[in-house]
Amino acid sequence: MRLIIGADPAGAASIAAGEIARACQAAVAARGHAVIAVSGGETPWLMLRDLRAVTLPWGAIHIVQVDERCAARGDPQRNLTRLEEILVREGPLPAANLWSMPVDDTDRITAAADYQAALEARFGRPLRFDLVQLGLGTDGHTASLVPDDPVLDVTDRDVAITAPYQGLPRMTLTYPVLARARERLWLATGASKAARLAELLSGTGKTPAIRVARDHTTVIADTASAPSPVLIG
Repeated sequence: MRLIIGADPAGAASIAAGEIARACQAAVAARGHAVIAVSGGETPWLMLRDLRAVTLPWGAIHIVQVDERCAARGDPQRNLTRLEEILVREGPLPAANLWSMPVDDTDRITAAADYQAALEARFGRPLRFDLVQLGLGTDGHTASLVPDDPVLDVTDRDVAITAPYQGLPRMTLTYPVLARARERLWLATGASKAARLAELLSGTGKTPAIRVARDHTTVIADTASAPSPVLIG
């Protein structure tokens, strides 16, 4: 695990965009396409705005959702709403290369399985992302792997449904597929994340984020969130 610190959220987002661009270029050169899973949030939106300005083989780049709230299409709570705006309508990503989670299906468990199957059919089984970008909640959750949810114990599926969290159930990637990714990229900014980020870096604590695989991992933080002194376990 390595740590990179930007001066502020915008600086951290710019660094993260550079890391994703590097991973995309390497994946396309090695395998002909790149498969990147991204999380939502204000700093990730800055990151994606920076990323869309990079000259990349966008036709060979595929963006997958790390998680999504189970709300109607177009709902402002949906991560997809911003992803479509930033990367497709205002950016260079082909619409067919944005793999939206089917959270508005009535049978969400079947929809989660179908989503995994569709990704496997296109990119191979077992599913292996070139890079997964993760966020860090103030309660230590990442993706929608939230404290005390049964989804934390899912080991036989790459995509699962959570219990309601902050008012809505979620569809989320699970630990096995996060561990299988070629790279993991954490993006955490703001003083409210400092305590959880210190745990993540040291590998201590019991929050869901601590259980994510630590090899081939980069953590990007800003000066407000990074602990001082920095200890990486």
